[in-house]
Amino acid sequence: MAQTEDIIKKYSKRIEQEISLSTSKNVSQEYSKFKKEMYREPSSYEKWAKSLGSIISIKVAEKDRVKMQKYIDSANIEITPSQAIGLSLFSMLGSFLAIILITTAIYFISGSFQLLFLFLGLIASIFVFYYTYTFPQRLANSWRLSASSQMVPSILYIVIYMKHTSNLEKAVEFASQHLKGPLANDFKKVFYDVEIGKFSTMKQSLENYLQSWREYSPEFIESFHLIESSLYEPSENKRIEILEKALQVILDGIYEKTLKYSREIRSPLTNIYMLGIILPTLGLALLPLASTLLQGTIKWQHIFIVFNVIIPFIVFYMSSEVLLKRPGGYGESSILELNPDYPKFISKKPWKKAFLYAFPLFLIGIIPFIFQIGFIVEPLGLKSDYSFGEIGLSLFPELNVFDFKETQDGKVGPFGLVAVLLSLFIPLSIAVFFSTAYSLKTKDLIIAREKTKLLEEEFTNSLFQLGNRLGDGIPAEMIFAKVSESTTGQTTQSFFSLVNQNIRQFGMSVEKAIFDKKRGAIIYYPSVLIATSMKILVESIKKGLQIASQSLMSISEYLKNIQKINQRLKDLLAEIVSDMKSNMTFLAPLLAGIIVGLSSMITIILNKLSSLQINSLAENANSLGNFSKITEIFNVSQMIPPYFIQIAIGIYIIEIIFILTSALATIDSGKDPLKEKYELSKNLKRGISLYIITALVSIISLSLLAAIALISI
Repeated sequence: MAQTEDIIKKYSKRIEQEISLSTSKNVSQEYSKFKKEMYREPSSYEKWAKSLGSIISIKVAEKDRVKMQKYIDSANIEITPSQAIGLSLFSMLGSFLAIILITTAIYFISGSFQLLFLFLGLIASIFVFYYTYTFPQRLANSWRLSASSQMVPSILYIVIYMKHTSNLEKAVEFASQHLKGPLANDFKKVFYDVEIGKFSTMKQSLENYLQSWREYSPEFIESFHLIESSLYEPSENKRIEILEKALQVILDGIYEKTLKYSREIRSPLTNIYMLGIILPTLGLALLPLASTLLQGTIKWQHIFIVFNVIIPFIVFYMSSEVLLKRPGGYGESSILELNPDYPKFISKKPWKKAFLYAFPLFLIGIIPFIFQIGFIVEPLGLKSDYSFGEIGLSLFPELNVFDFKETQDGKVGPFGLVAVLLSLFIPLSIAVFFSTAYSLKTKDLIIAREKTKLLEEEFTNSLFQLGNRLGDGIPAEMIFAKVSESTTGQTTQSFFSLVNQNIRQFGMSVEKAIFDKKRGAIIYYPSVLIATSMKILVESIKKGLQIASQSLMSISEYLKNIQKINQRLKDLLAEIVSDMKSNMTFLAPLLAGIIVGLSSMITIILNKLSSLQINSLAENANSLGNFSKITEIFNVSQMIPPYFIQIAIGIYIIEIIFILTSALATIDSGKDPLKEKYELSKNLKRGISLYIITALVSIISLSLLAAIALISI
């Protein structure tokens, strides 16, 4: 009896282990595959929120918690609302504490308390709080734009599949396999929610998912409901008509929303241009005189905080509000990660190469300060400064090249003309650094994308020919040779020739001739559209030549309609995008360059007047009145050096180009990092080149004008 029980226990444990292993293996394979597809490295924001955001324990109001949790869920980030708000408070307190420490250090070093600097620092810390507090919302919006750009292709794939196989589960699975990015993962999650028992049917799981798009894209939900209703339609013709209606609904909905959006953003973009570019740039013209009239109350540090922190934050806030209103459903749908040159985009080598170009320019820009370092210039037998007369220029023989002024608080400056010209190299070095890095990262990828787009445009017509030949009863193995002959001279001709070669010379099937991992034609044409179209061809051929013909001809017709809609949408936004781009890369740098020239001219005039013998001038020129008191009011040593004004303006122009280029790229193409970086590279080159040339011409010409005007004095 004991032996029998031992045998039962022994084999019971073995059976339990085998059942357990078998069950866990089956479940874990599916689940691990899903988790692997969904897994991503935690972002820097998540890491900071989990570490710093947990230091301050925040009890969030229920209304704010629900709102923040909504953004966190949409952005697929693994933090809590308390951590997000805690990070915002910690960032604000940390930045304000840094400002207090800097103000205290300045007080102990110079003996002056910088109240204005402290006040501006408080404003800047509030903007830091806003930036970190709204970061989950911006992440959610970024995810929405990225996912919504593939809405039309997703409906297209589902409709095409259901035309020959009326099975919603298979159609959604087909779409999830051929889509990439957030929407593909969402469709996969719809399946896994059913498999793990969260929902009993596919329809319930899909309906739950569609609720997340109710606020942003009701046309996407309506299209899916039409697709679901086609399942219950007994008439085949009526079923096909409903499916075609589903695709038309999302296309019309996107077009109407974009038309409305193009009207609504005109006024906000005009406000951004006026309040963020024109008025601040014109206000800079008053700084040299204002700083002298206020007896040095305004320092260059204040200018940097206002024009390089506060105003860019205002522009960023205004542009963010415009982007949050952007409708989903259209934009660049190609996936950057699929490009074979993607490693270049994420490589750090371009940054190193750009640094080698930019750093020497930066060193040239700080030459005035390098000359003030004794252990550098003294061994070389150089002085810390030279007058124009000493270097052989008779225009302003008594004025210095760098022109640092000695005051009770030490040296201030530089105020010299050459120093202003050298300062142009600092914003130039920053622009060269970013434009070079982004150019190296994107130039190959953008060329490959343009080639792929050209190929896809041609492929749309070629699909119609493929479908037409199949409709004539020609076997699939023979149509590629005929279509190759009829597309001679086009980019797609080589694709069809390669497929035909694989079939005839290597005896491959149609599927292997296209998708074989070693010799498949699709290897040399990395296009999601071409791969999906050929996959549909392979699947539909199994149902018959007529079904395959109808599928390909339908794809061709739908793709033409999508291209027309996308072109109309771009036309609607073209005027706004073009105006803002010209303002950003032409008018703003032009105005800023002229302002730098005016600042330099004012400094030269005041410098020249201060160097005159005031008493003798007053005796010989009674018409000037009490001239000495006037010159005391306009004390050069108390004004903001044009050297720092120019640097602040140059950095401001670069920041504006960054903010507006990102906004315009998102308005035009949705969330598209490749286009954004490529446009940034181009706009930085154009904007900063125009600014440097304008500033250089303005400084030299207005300085000569000042010299001519002061000759008689």
